[in-house]
Amino acid sequence: MTYASQQDLIDRFGAQELIQLTDRTNMPPSAIDDTVVTRALTDADALIDGYVGKVYDLPLPNPLPVLTKTAADIARYFLHGKAADKDSPVTAAYNQALSWLKDVSKGLVALDDGGEEPAQAGDGAVRMRGPDRVFTRDTLRGL
Repeated sequence: MTYASQQDLIDRFGAQELIQLTDRTNMPPSAIDDTVVTRALTDADALIDGYVGKVYDLPLPNPLPVLTKTAADIARYFLHGKAADKDSPVTAAYNQALSWLKDVSKGLVALDDGGEEPAQAGDGAVRMRGPDRVFTRDTLRGL
């Protein structure tokens, strides 16, 4: 299961950027290399699954749009590789995505798909049962 597709990358970052990042055979670059894009997206999915899998069962039934954005930012960073400057927007988006994934893995952020929450058992009422009392009015009578 992939969280983002090649079309998601094109929609977010533009075809020209993908052409420049992936076409390693033509000079000047002229086409998007599907193999390079697929590898970056697969690596991004594996990274996301590593964090999300600590809290949720994988594969997720309905991945959220925030996971698509996260996967796209991570894949873009992977496509830039060593050329990504530490102060660039690409690196900032990658670092933000990792920070968010760490929060998800710690349980600080929940992946809510907007579905209905399951009903609580017992209508939400708290019931408790303890041992029988040792000291009652009858046992203390006459003291």
